[in-house]
Amino acid sequence: MAIEHDYFGLLASGPDGSIFWSETVDLGDQVVTVDLTAPDQDDVSPDALDIAAALISGLEDVDDTARRAMLAEVDDRTSEVTEYILQQQEAYGDELEEVLVDVSGDAAVDIIRSLQLISMTILADEHGGSEPFAVLEYALDADDADEALLVNLASDGTVQSVMSAD
Repeated sequence: MAIEHDYFGLLASGPDGSIFWSETVDLGDQVVTVDLTAPDQDDVSPDALDIAAALISGLEDVDDTARRAMLAEVDDRTSEVTEYILQQQEAYGDELEEVLVDVSGDAAVDIIRSLQLISMTILADEHGGSEPFAVLEYALDADDADEALLVNLASDGTVQSVMSAD
């Protein structure tokens, strides 16, 4: 079986009924891997695919929303964003400024601005549920995915949580 969608084209299911779609999308001077997946195509609605297509098409706005959510957690000393920032400051030490896109003097803001959006995974079967519909992966170093922040989005595009990848 398969599902056809204007944006994704023909989404063929595997022998187990799962669907998977993957593309790379340009976001400014970055290339972002976007995956759409669902363990059972019967759990994927046309609305879920429409929302997924809108998230991909509006990736710049989605990225902005995610970064604002990360910034909102900087004042919370117990947040995973704060932990990540402290880890990066410790790991890079005096060389931190070399990897930053912009140096304003506020390390937390500079690190969040400098994060690269590595990937977005859309869990199409989670439309309208309590689990994340999309997960955005951010890292200061694209080659070190172990040191990443994950931003979980609901199907309405709101940020559910920000957590470290480890």
